[in-house]
Amino acid sequence: MILAVTLVLAMSTWFSTAAVLGQLREAWDLSRTEASWLTIVVQLGFVVGAVVLAATNLADRIAPRRLILLGAGGAALANAAVVAGDSYAIAIVARALTGGFLAGVYPPSLKVMSSWYRTGRGFALGVMIAALTVGSALPHLLNAAGGLRWEATLLLASGLTLLGGLLADLLGRDGPYTSSGAVFDPGQLRAIVANRDFRLASAGYFGHMWELYAMWAWIAAFYGDVFTSTRAASVVAFAVIGAGGLGSVHAGRMSDRLTRSEAAALAMRWSASAAVVTGFLVDAPKPIVVGVGLFWGFWVVADSAQFSTIVTEVIDPRYVGTALTVQLATGFVLTVFTIFLVPVVRDAHGWGWAFLLLAPGPVLGALAMRSLRSGF
Repeated sequence: MILAVTLVLAMSTWFSTAAVLGQLREAWDLSRTEASWLTIVVQLGFVVGAVVLAATNLADRIAPRRLILLGAGGAALANAAVVAGDSYAIAIVARALTGGFLAGVYPPSLKVMSSWYRTGRGFALGVMIAALTVGSALPHLLNAAGGLRWEATLLLASGLTLLGGLLADLLGRDGPYTSSGAVFDPGQLRAIVANRDFRLASAGYFGHMWELYAMWAWIAAFYGDVFTSTRAASVVAFAVIGAGGLGSVHAGRMSDRLTRSEAAALAMRWSASAAVVTGFLVDAPKPIVVGVGLFWGFWVVADSAQFSTIVTEVIDPRYVGTALTVQLATGFVLTVFTIFLVPVVRDAHGWGWAFLLLAPGPVLGALAMRSLRSGF
């Protein structure tokens, strides 16, 4: 429970600028492309931070709860620097650092949670992804409160992130299946990548990531075109992203009952279907466009925990942190392309085609899961 609360709070800085993008575009006179880089650099920063952790095995050499505290503290300070600097150039650097420090929060949290379970691990990691999802949605809720300037929203997110790190370090505990600390061994990276199940699980994850963060990054802008009220758009964006928390828990239970690959493939099929239709409904009656968005939000992240769960079950426990970090880092590289492309396609052809370009990712991911399940 402490770990889940930690992740809800600590990840609130991830989309803090996306939640106030309208205010930032007005304050700094930004184009849509310039605004998209405020999210893209977080992804790139996360990748760099994850690569450093993986290449040095630090994810398995530093006590994970201490690493979470260090990552959360750094992310909180970097995010607050956006307010202190009050300029686009400083914000870009600060947001990249925010992503880099969050690489010390997310993978270690999954590692600590997996140390508590031999059975029911799919559900347990589903709860963690649910916490990540709610934390990512939280800035939209803060923005929906109304009357808050962008500075206050970002500082609140930083405070919540720091609180999450403190909770993990002071109140969290390692599970009974915690592996002993690993030594630095570059050869482990080769062994991890050579593992067939790891490669297929990662292929599924890459398809999932092609879709997920672009959807999360731009869903508030989409609903900004659906509603005339900024507050209404923020509330719906929070609900749509937050619905993924329920989806993650549901898929986690399903994976423990069936198989990890079946649960992930089902989620990706439904998610791809929603990506195909949602954008074309921008002018549909509001209850319909909200309902379809909630359906998409439920399924778009439901598969995420299963890829991590597979890794924790097929990799040497001493190097699970490194394997998770490798998988996450590579997946986050892909998010850069779709986060950038969605507004470009939207400006040229509308939301329907912009969201449609996300659908091939989960389709290919579902095929990878079929190969994993069949043994081919």
